[in-house]
Amino acid sequence: MQSIPRAGILGTGSYVPEHEVTNEALVERVTDTTPEWISRKTLIEARRFAAPDEATSDLATHAARAALESAGITADRLDYLIVSTSTGDSPQPPTSSLVQHALGAHRAACLDINVVCAGFVFGLALARSLIAVNPGAVVLVVAADIYSRVLDFDDRRTAILFGDGAGAAVLGTVPEPYGLIDTELVTRGDAHDLIHIKAGGSRLPASEQTVADGDHFFRMNGRGVRDFVLAGVPPVLADLLGRAGITPGQVTHFVPHQANGVMIQELVEAAGLSSARTHLVLDRYGNTGSASAAVALDAAAREGAFKDGELLLLAGFGGGMSVGAALLRWYGPPAGK
Repeated sequence: MQSIPRAGILGTGSYVPEHEVTNEALVERVTDTTPEWISRKTLIEARRFAAPDEATSDLATHAARAALESAGITADRLDYLIVSTSTGDSPQPPTSSLVQHALGAHRAACLDINVVCAGFVFGLALARSLIAVNPGAVVLVVAADIYSRVLDFDDRRTAILFGDGAGAAVLGTVPEPYGLIDTELVTRGDAHDLIHIKAGGSRLPASEQTVADGDHFFRMNGRGVRDFVLAGVPPVLADLLGRAGITPGQVTHFVPHQANGVMIQELVEAAGLSSARTHLVLDRYGNTGSASAAVALDAAAREGAFKDGELLLLAGFGGGMSVGAALLRWYGPPAGK
């Protein structure tokens, strides 16, 4: 029987806009808060906001180019291009088609996915499936969001958390035992109202009234999301690890969605991952939505944090409500390859 090709990460990349917004600068726009309160509640000290002439596809393209360079692969070798975003350039065309054009990846089949902050991990799982049925395929997964355009700065519960950014990974076939060992994807539609943007779709199209009512702003039930994450994410991680025959203590690195620093600390404890090194970049970039785990992954990879053969556990969770987890063995090819 022919074995299924093992998909692995060949290179990573990320991009954050130049404009930094510190907590001190943010409180000039957000009412009823202080820099100290933001830091204590979230562990976030700063975030980046896109320039007026930057769109999601621009951020995604920068991150994609960095990932391709890291992998040593040219854009014309891509078979598939997946862009995860909930803040695309426009309802149509797919943002991925704009990224394809900018990269010159003309032979890549493109698609967008919207699983909000779980999107990067869902994208990795999709790339794994594509490689399994098309051995030799090269897949670029990009996650990008510009939340600064949909935040209500009168709502301190959400405005303090988010920044803009993009992260990417190139996936291809790697030798066993490296690469993606398994993934776990879960959606709980009964909790869909915890995170939403009410207007702008087919149920409530844009109008003068929806704009006046603030229905195009991002809304989140922070306490409900925290309860969902702490109750719902650890079992997903446990199921994934158990199926792979891996204990939490064997995980070397944990790369979570960068939602809120305090909540991540609670999640690490609840999931029994205290012995793993948790990689966080939220202190300087905030919550960059779908991009956050990808940005953290790239930062750690470029710091040389991952050693050949080490076990990594990635987790994303967000609107839907959805949870994605991926377990992989890091592939560090010999120098010169």
